[in-house]
Amino acid sequence: MTPNPKNPAGTSLILGTAGHIDHGKTSLVRALTGIDTDRLAEEKRRGITIELGFARYAPAPGVSFGIVDVPGHEGFVRTMVAGATGMDIVLLVVAADESVMPQTREHLAIVKLLGVAAIVVAITKVDLVEAEWLELVTEEVQDLLAGTPYEDSGIVPVSVRSGAGLSALAEALSGAAGLARERALDDLARLPVDRVFAMEGAGTVVTGTLWSGRMERGSTVRILPQGEEARIRAVQVHGAQVDGAVAGQRTALALTGAAVRRRMVSRGDVLVTDRSWSPSLMLTVELHVLADSGWCLQAGQRVRVHLGTVEVMSRVALFGAEQIRPGGGALAQFRLEAPVVARCGDLFVLRSYSPVTTIAGGTVLEPVPPKRKRISELERTALEELSRGGIRAVRGAVALAGWQGLHQRDLGVCAGWTGGATDVLDGEFRRVAGLLFDTRIVVEGEGRILATVRGHHRRHWLEAGAPLSDLRSALPSRAHPALANGLVARLAGRDRLVIEETVARLPGFRAALSPDEEELARRLAGILGKADLEGLTTDELRDRLSGHPRTGAVVAFLAARGEVRLLADTFWVTTAALNRAAGRVVEVLGGQAGLGPADFRKVLPVTRKHLIPILRYLDGAGVTTRLETGRRVSSTVP
Repeated sequence: MTPNPKNPAGTSLILGTAGHIDHGKTSLVRALTGIDTDRLAEEKRRGITIELGFARYAPAPGVSFGIVDVPGHEGFVRTMVAGATGMDIVLLVVAADESVMPQTREHLAIVKLLGVAAIVVAITKVDLVEAEWLELVTEEVQDLLAGTPYEDSGIVPVSVRSGAGLSALAEALSGAAGLARERALDDLARLPVDRVFAMEGAGTVVTGTLWSGRMERGSTVRILPQGEEARIRAVQVHGAQVDGAVAGQRTALALTGAAVRRRMVSRGDVLVTDRSWSPSLMLTVELHVLADSGWCLQAGQRVRVHLGTVEVMSRVALFGAEQIRPGGGALAQFRLEAPVVARCGDLFVLRSYSPVTTIAGGTVLEPVPPKRKRISELERTALEELSRGGIRAVRGAVALAGWQGLHQRDLGVCAGWTGGATDVLDGEFRRVAGLLFDTRIVVEGEGRILATVRGHHRRHWLEAGAPLSDLRSALPSRAHPALANGLVARLAGRDRLVIEETVARLPGFRAALSPDEEELARRLAGILGKADLEGLTTDELRDRLSGHPRTGAVVAFLAARGEVRLLADTFWVTTAALNRAAGRVVEVLGGQAGLGPADFRKVLPVTRKHLIPILRYLDGAGVTTRLETGRRVSSTVP
């Protein structure tokens, strides 16, 4: 990597070549840039491009292209697709002496499937044909482009031998630069690797088109799908050493780290800087089969998925359909044979297993989906929203997340969201416990919680409210663990619930005894008052009240009012009796330490069965304190 302190001037776009073998792509790049992109000895010997080649080209002030020269041979379409990844503009090359050929059509189909913004057609070798023949070739190219997004693209006849048309081609490419899509520099950083090599003094170097975001010298990257980390020791853009590269630039990174030393990076890997990315063995996608492919895509068919710079074998799972006919489209899932790294909105190319040809393409909707055999109408609507991008994609992702909700930080991957602004999201969704939820989920969840509290009041009218722990079970088991508490807090903040210690009640609700229960409470208080510190269990109280069915509820009500206490989770004692006991202990033993149970039994004439729970109560009240040598008694009643 040659040192150079300055960044290249101007905005850099990726210009890719496409076209049939021997139509002059590499020669044309050499004529435009002075660079021979065929660098391998085998390429020189065979006279064909095998691997991706790279060059820089600045046809006009303020316009800078990183050229990716791809192979034209049908045996290297996999390499061509890897190179087409991230292209802003394509230079489609058609030789005048052969006109449109099979790889011309397939490359154009791939370019269209990958959503390239614009193309310019160069008709090469015009010095080998007559003007009348050139006119026929031009008409055939126009027919090829008709009905595609590129039917108004410039078509420029050129000759690399004479230089004819090269200036017109430069002008057409400069004009096409204005059609390239904008890339957000503050987006998540991602670089699909298309080349890895070792260089003396630099170590392991990886190259690729920086799809989004920025990568800087000294920062740490994750190598996916392996999950290993490496540090960027140097950055180059078109041979110039820089502090950092930005989206849309051909980038070379010198990496260091244990993973690099173990040779754990290769073409098809993806470098990222954020923890939001996850490899997946499944993708939910929107598929479109090429109308002129002649193929029906069958459920369960084994195909080649080209995504970024990787090719992965996969089975196609169709939702409720047996096949997709030529020209048709459908939602589907890929069951991949190796993990890939994707985000919502990524475009891919689908090629048949055998014979190998391009048959379809589409858009990734769910980069890390659950396995689905069929989809509901709600899921179908949400997936269709994902396909539309922007805030609509966020709607789809949040709807699919359902009761689990979504972290805003995950929207960049699962919805392709680059908007960032929280006010937009807060206007569309409900933020609960730090997560985004569909309004439908929040409304239903709040309704379930209120219904649970209302039902508790109806069944247990003597209790102060529903235990907060019970409200979690009001939501489905698949709900995020934090959602219940978040909804309870949300309801309390809007005065729809009242939280008192560990229970929740509806506003205006107060536990109250009926006249019969008032009488029962008086009898209970009398029985417990006579029992003093000996206390009684709920069953013992019920026996003394001839099995009255409301005994447990009424004694619990008295406990909620603070008139009685349950000691050792077993027997009830009046609060008055406990207060008298505290007073006697302080009066007789106040200020003393090292006291054992026998010392307290002199003051509290109860059995050991009751003494130990009473002492624990006094510990909790601050009357006594446990020490290694016994208990110490406070000098005053707290």
